[in-house]
Amino acid sequence: MARTTKTEDQPTTEPTTASQETTAPEPAPRTPRPGTKLAAVVDLLEREGGATIAEIMTATGWQQHTVRGALAGSISKKLDRTLASDKVEGRGRVYRIADAQ
Repeated sequence: MARTTKTEDQPTTEPTTASQETTAPEPAPRTPRPGTKLAAVVDLLEREGGATIAEIMTATGWQQHTVRGALAGSISKKLDRTLASDKVEGRGRVYRIADAQ
């Protein structure tokens, strides 16, 4: 028995053009949940003077490697914030969120 296919019942797909594509709205910037340690770190980094790793350790109770991981992973990558650091005499290396100023 020969198998026949109906082409009339099959939907046709046509390539879309640029004018037919809908652009998704720009997603809102991600922010940490209020009251979390990560939110506290973001608040410290948005201060005028920024924060040192030691200050963040004191505020959160985290160890140094956890603070560095949060700066690189959660704040820089996940929250998409730009970090800047400067050496300040008497304080050492101070980190701040560059977008905030």
